[in-house]
Amino acid sequence: MADEAKAKGNAAFSSGDFATAIRHFSEAIDLSPNNHVLYSNRSAAYASLQKYSDALTDAKKTVELKPDWSKGYSRLGAAHLGLSQFDDAVSAYKKGLEIDPNNEPLKSGLADAKKASAARFSRGSALANPFGDAFSGPEMWAKLTADPGTRVYLQQPDFVKMMQDIQKDPNNLNLYLKDQRVMQAFGVLLNVKINKGPGDDVDMPDISSPSSSSSSERKRAAEAEPPKQPEPEPEPEPMELADEEKEKKHRKAEAQKEKEAGNAAYKKKDFDTAIQHYSKALELDDEDVSFLTNRAAVYLEMGKYEDCIKDCDKAVERGRELRSDYKMIARALTRKGTAMGKTAKCSKDYEPVIETYQKALTEHRNPDTLKKLNEAEKAKKELEQQEYYDPELADKEREKGNDYFKQQKYPEAIKHYTESLKRNPKDPKAYSNRAACYTKLGAMPEGLKDAEKCIELDPTFTKGYTRKGAVQFFMKEYEKALETYREGLKHDPNNQELLDGIGRCVQQINRTSRGDVTPEELKERQAKAMSDPEIQNILQDPVMRQVLVDFQENPKAAQEHTKNPGVMDKIQKLISAGIVQMK
Repeated sequence: MADEAKAKGNAAFSSGDFATAIRHFSEAIDLSPNNHVLYSNRSAAYASLQKYSDALTDAKKTVELKPDWSKGYSRLGAAHLGLSQFDDAVSAYKKGLEIDPNNEPLKSGLADAKKASAARFSRGSALANPFGDAFSGPEMWAKLTADPGTRVYLQQPDFVKMMQDIQKDPNNLNLYLKDQRVMQAFGVLLNVKINKGPGDDVDMPDISSPSSSSSSERKRAAEAEPPKQPEPEPEPEPMELADEEKEKKHRKAEAQKEKEAGNAAYKKKDFDTAIQHYSKALELDDEDVSFLTNRAAVYLEMGKYEDCIKDCDKAVERGRELRSDYKMIARALTRKGTAMGKTAKCSKDYEPVIETYQKALTEHRNPDTLKKLNEAEKAKKELEQQEYYDPELADKEREKGNDYFKQQKYPEAIKHYTESLKRNPKDPKAYSNRAACYTKLGAMPEGLKDAEKCIELDPTFTKGYTRKGAVQFFMKEYEKALETYREGLKHDPNNQELLDGIGRCVQQINRTSRGDVTPEELKERQAKAMSDPEIQNILQDPVMRQVLVDFQENPKAAQEHTKNPGVMDKIQKLISAGIVQMK
């Protein structure tokens, strides 16, 4: 990311590794080509390596991107000064001071530029001060920063003060010859190594001009002056991190205000105004993906589904770059799925909708997203049924199934009945016929389910009751089968299949009541009955438990119980199940 590359560049610059700083700033510029601060920082690094042409190019780009930023003109002036373009340097510094009149680096740079410009017409002054050029311009500070030995001195206010005095007037060097730090800095600036033996003073020539006072007089005058507060360190200037962070915080605060204004407009259904505020917030701060998700919500309300989807995609991409809260990414994905669902016209259109909701749930399992996923899956299934619906083909498939049923090819018959139901899922006849096939194959649970669906679709279709009763009879649930057959007779009292079914059930119930069953049959029936919730409830009922005890131990009380229809109905169920036997 650009911020990481910039941070590495700043660290390299601070340590004096300007080549590495340039490389990192260049990487950051590739990622964020419109960031004026990056060009400014690279310009300073180029200037520190005395690559003033490159520094000038970056400085011009800085001013182009941010013409109201004074720092850009400071970089521009330093580059012109390094190229000995003194008039251009003066002009750059003046423009910067128009924006920020109290900027000390700009004032100092302007003074250096004017002095250098005047020096062109006064070579005599340069001869009178042979070491003056070593202390002029921003290159002095660049050399001191680049040298590991003198870099640490720049953090010491008294050293900075002495170097500033010497820069203002090279003759002031005589005042500080005994300070070892100044002598070391002097050697760095002249590119010579100055050694100082133990106990010996360094012998350096006095630097004087005809108009200057004697060194002793100047020294006394300097001692008489009250100490001054250290001035800010001049060029090469730091990366202005504090100013940059301050500006960043300001932009973030302004972005939040725009977001709040957008929220207020959204609540008032003023969607166009809300869009404007969220867009402005994004311009101010591109590191808050909530601006994108909020704008996407507005587009969703406006029916601009494509715009909504684009914003959601940007939010997901940017959120992952910034490692945003997973809930925010899930919100963007959910909103995208909703927009896609609004445009779905066929079952296949719901496939990416379902996939998007599933991705959202992997980020954050939100109940609302889960609900939307279930609704999308249901809608897809309904559309599939609608797209496949064809009653005529359904009838043909059912007839094919009937042919196979007559040939006792039940698996093949089930296949065609199933296809018939796909073409027409509301045909009770197909369910009835498939239930008969399942019964023939011994798949009783499947047959019971189809028979119940048949009755649900058409409660007057008596075939459904005969199918259900037959399945229950084969499952040896004679009491339930009897109830099913009786329910069918309400719709067709003379139906012979139903009447025959009732006769078979009564016969089996009576046989059980008499105990006319084999021990294996009785054990099987009892095991089945004990898994029946209805039988379990009867046996757990305290009243019925007392009734059973009375039948065994208190004949008089048992006689009273027989007068209660509800009690006797439950007793009959227990008898049919083989739990209770009458002797």
